[in-house]
Amino acid sequence: MTAYARLAARFARIGALGEAAGILHWDASAMMPPGGGAARGEQLATLAGLRHELLVSPEVTLDLAEAAADEPWAQANLALMRAAHRRATALPVALVEAVERANSACEKVWRQAKAQSDFALVRPRLEEVVRLQREVAQALGEALQLAPYDALMEGYQRGVTAADVEPVFEAYEVWLAEALPRAEAIQARRGAPMPLPGPFPVPAQRDLCRAMAQVVGLDFSHARLDESLHPFCGGTPTDVRITTFYDPANVAKALLGVLHETGHALYERGLPEAFARQPVGEAAGMAAHESQSLIVEMQACRSDAFLQFLGTRLQAAFGGEAAPYAAANLAKLWRRVERGFIRVDADEMTYPAHVILRFRLERAMIEGSLAVADLPEAWNAGLARALGITPPDDARGCLQDIHWYDGAFGYFPSYTLGAMAAAQLMAALRRAEPDLDAQLARGEMAPMMRWLGEKVHAQGARLGFQDLLVHATGKKLDPADFTAHLAARYLAG
Repeated sequence: MTAYARLAARFARIGALGEAAGILHWDASAMMPPGGGAARGEQLATLAGLRHELLVSPEVTLDLAEAAADEPWAQANLALMRAAHRRATALPVALVEAVERANSACEKVWRQAKAQSDFALVRPRLEEVVRLQREVAQALGEALQLAPYDALMEGYQRGVTAADVEPVFEAYEVWLAEALPRAEAIQARRGAPMPLPGPFPVPAQRDLCRAMAQVVGLDFSHARLDESLHPFCGGTPTDVRITTFYDPANVAKALLGVLHETGHALYERGLPEAFARQPVGEAAGMAAHESQSLIVEMQACRSDAFLQFLGTRLQAAFGGEAAPYAAANLAKLWRRVERGFIRVDADEMTYPAHVILRFRLERAMIEGSLAVADLPEAWNAGLARALGITPPDDARGCLQDIHWYDGAFGYFPSYTLGAMAAAQLMAALRRAEPDLDAQLARGEMAPMMRWLGEKVHAQGARLGFQDLLVHATGKKLDPADFTAHLAARYLAG
């Protein structure tokens, strides 16, 4: 075997272990009884340690020094192998396993703390998670010649740093300060929407969510839909696991959540099979991943055209008069601008403000300028500055998201970068598919998904975030496409 072939075989084993860990993570959130947490943490730590040992072994170092590749995809794969090895060798296996144990332990306590709205309950666990993340960030930063927080960001979306993100976020804050009051005034003039005639029985919601995921293109011979406290997409490209939660009084939470996670799932399903379990066969990063969930949920499925189709399906599922299910009324309901406490419930105009807050807080915690003990106060003050509202309790403040309590630092910027990329991709898609609205009004998603499959999904990780956007749209990230989309949807009239 050539050195490259040996590396490919090793990375296939690393990939398989990663897939196993992914299924265990899904099970911990969707199926595992509460008493299984300690054992699951040890299982995940062991798998993380095994992956790490495979990656940092002396044989990998020797093979990387010798390996060469002629074909472009193999060259990209080899470059990503080198990058993965460089990150891994910066971290001792004991630290990798300690991080997994701390994350798992903290996440379990977070569930209790959120239910009781008691930050003090989880604070010691989060302090340990942050301490370890600082240690990881410092080691990675030295190895990659990056600032510590940038080194964590690199793990979620390579090639994007805080210096890239900060001016984009600052410009958006300026735009939002002027646009949000205008959008609220226009919305008030349009009048309140009619409520949908609930309640919405969970079995009927479950059937509708599954059916709508299939409309978008999800094949349930390679996917599952389950329930969890925090909706997510996990699993593997051939065994995708999406979750949601059901509220009998509000069908939108589950339905729109499933459409969002279906966008993630279809990205995973569309990754290049020829490079399965290879670095180049993975997604291009979390900002790229968010662009795929948001182009499905926000750009397509909340469009006037698709709401025509969706309204008829909702009425068929739950009954009642036609008027509440009309596209114009659904638009008022599901494209309502509102200054709220909860990120996952936020409209697409105020959502970036939630992300910007978290970006600044997590960066401060990693840099050491914000103590974990001061997080609730800093959170409340930041949201007051951003949206003029203060959370009434920690459950609706700093305890609402799982990410930090599960060790995900550097992830949050990907949400808003993904939203901006989704708007840019949709603008390019509309140029390529002039009849897109007519297709969406009939519930025909195949042309859109084919375009995304070719331009994004099938590219795997061959291209970085910016190069992927150039490939698909002809230009690097242009936040103006996002604000133009918001202006057309919320500031017209």
